[in-house]
Amino acid sequence: MLHTTNLKKALLICFLVLLISSQAGRVSAGLNAWTSSGPTGGLIFALAVDPMTPTTLYAGAYDGGVHKSTNGGVSWSASGLTGIYVTALAIDPATPATLYAGANWGSGVFKSTNGGGSWTAVDNGLTNPTVSALAIDPLTPATLYAATPGGVFKSTNSGGSWSAASNGLSYANFLTIDPSTPTILYAGGYDGLYKSTDGGGSWNTVNSGLPALSYVDTLVINRLTPATLYAGIDGSGVFKSTNGGGKWVAINAGLTNTNVKVLAINPATPTILFAGTWGGGLFKSTNGGGRWNPINTGLTVTDILALAIDPQTPATLFAGTWGGGVFKSTNSGGSWSSANSGLTATLILDLVIDPKTPATLYAATKGCGVFKSTDGGGSWQAVNSGLTDTWVYALAINPVTPATLYAVTTSGVFKSTTGGGSWGTVNNGLPTNAGINILAIDPATPATLYAGTNDGVYKSINGGGSWSPVNAGLPANTDVISLAIDPQTPATLYAGTGTSSLGVYKSTDGGGSWVAVNTGLANTNISALVIDPATPITLYAGTWSSGVFKSTDGGGSWSGIGLNGSIVYTLAIDPLTPTTLYAGTYNGGVFKSTDGGGNWNAFNAGLTNSNVQALAVDPKMPSKLYAGTWGSGVFSIVQMEVSSQIYLPVLQRSP
Repeated sequence: MLHTTNLKKALLICFLVLLISSQAGRVSAGLNAWTSSGPTGGLIFALAVDPMTPTTLYAGAYDGGVHKSTNGGVSWSASGLTGIYVTALAIDPATPATLYAGANWGSGVFKSTNGGGSWTAVDNGLTNPTVSALAIDPLTPATLYAATPGGVFKSTNSGGSWSAASNGLSYANFLTIDPSTPTILYAGGYDGLYKSTDGGGSWNTVNSGLPALSYVDTLVINRLTPATLYAGIDGSGVFKSTNGGGKWVAINAGLTNTNVKVLAINPATPTILFAGTWGGGLFKSTNGGGRWNPINTGLTVTDILALAIDPQTPATLFAGTWGGGVFKSTNSGGSWSSANSGLTATLILDLVIDPKTPATLYAATKGCGVFKSTDGGGSWQAVNSGLTDTWVYALAINPVTPATLYAVTTSGVFKSTTGGGSWGTVNNGLPTNAGINILAIDPATPATLYAGTNDGVYKSINGGGSWSPVNAGLPANTDVISLAIDPQTPATLYAGTGTSSLGVYKSTDGGGSWVAVNTGLANTNISALVIDPATPITLYAGTWSSGVFKSTDGGGSWSGIGLNGSIVYTLAIDPLTPTTLYAGTYNGGVFKSTDGGGNWNAFNAGLTNSNVQALAVDPKMPSKLYAGTWGSGVFSIVQMEVSSQIYLPVLQRSP
């Protein structure tokens, strides 16, 4: 009997230890550190396949840096280059662990010698560091070229230094190198096509047969017959030359969309061509451009920015898209499937949480529309049915009926009453010549909405059915970029402006009239406003250059409370402990204050992208916070004090 009792005790102890261990592991995942949450995809401008190991490929994203897959796109991971707008990728054909990334926004060229594990800038002599294309000499890989708005630059020492190679050429937006005679190059500009036969020493136009002032986006070469070229021209389709650019003819039969952005050619069978278009998806020709057919089965987006073909298995190809991330085909374009697992490169502009069911949240993105999660960010689904504009600036959710939400886009305001299931426009009365920046919903009367626009404030009292300007007291054409409503007295609201001399305006009659409330406020754009829900005369303003300001008298006076010099995109306040607030910044990540802004501390453990555009606090469990980044999707964190001690019950031996 004693033996049986001891055995039971031992089993109970083992069970408790296992239970505690499993719970500790579950809690520690993301506990007190930011964890990437998705959504996957993004705006993919460049793709490159390792020529020796084609299951290894790289994707360059708009402000999402470089991502890498080692299993043919089944899954991805971020490389050591994040937060960069990557427009070009080039792999050293002799040493594929060496690769180069060309970047926009003046970021230049980056080099990795360990397969993307780490990167260094290689910009010496690159006087115009906005790079749209890269090309490597296949016979002498230390020689490479960069296309920039200032022409072509050349390096002969693997990026160690650069010099201009633009005699006769002032602008270049793409580059292609002849694989058999690498001193022959082609570059596209805003006025047609250029060719160099001396490694960039001089350039001459080769536009005979092309439309006047053609904007050439892409060019591919038949590797077996390098005098055969194909050029994609924005708005004019595809043109073909069989004499190295001496003469061009249009080959657009069946090409129903002529906004050609990228071309790819089958290396083994160069009569097979692929054309990626803006708005028309993908097209394929099997007879050297004689006839084109659409190949869009499985594609969910139709704006194609990049193509890459497996050189060893050419039936496998990848497409980089605007808004849909990467798609893969294994049957030469016959069908496509999303290949985005782990590729988190979305550009998040806003986040809203369902106040009744906080596990449900929505993310507004640039180019990808709206994403929805019903499991606290564990997984995401695009909810864009009827949302004809996928550049979404801001979201607003009805606090009483959370299935009703609004999306601000470049085309105006959309509304959904089905939790994003479907959308329709609600723009009646909104200005057509001014952009909409922000929305705010009256928490007591959710049919009342306010829209901040480039032309002041507009108000709807019927859920967006119609809008009217409410600008009395606002200067003409005031650019309103932030709004906040007093949760206890909703007729009181504040408008932050995008004009540095205007600051903050206040209305106490539901927008009927406005007065400036700027005493003590820096002369800068007001990018964010939040109100203390318990003491609404306390409010905070985030600015573009002067950090955070605080008012404790309803905007009567302001004082700076820190982060001076920071660009503060967004502010969030703990609804249960309003002295705790958070600031999302440009290149500074997230900052936290627990004393009403008296002191701030960086709050970035685990956050791999420091450009934070949106913050949202779980209203029922404020220890959970979400951050929307520009180029790396959404991150989440759960804050909790964890004791280092574990207590087990004392088991007494029975008498």
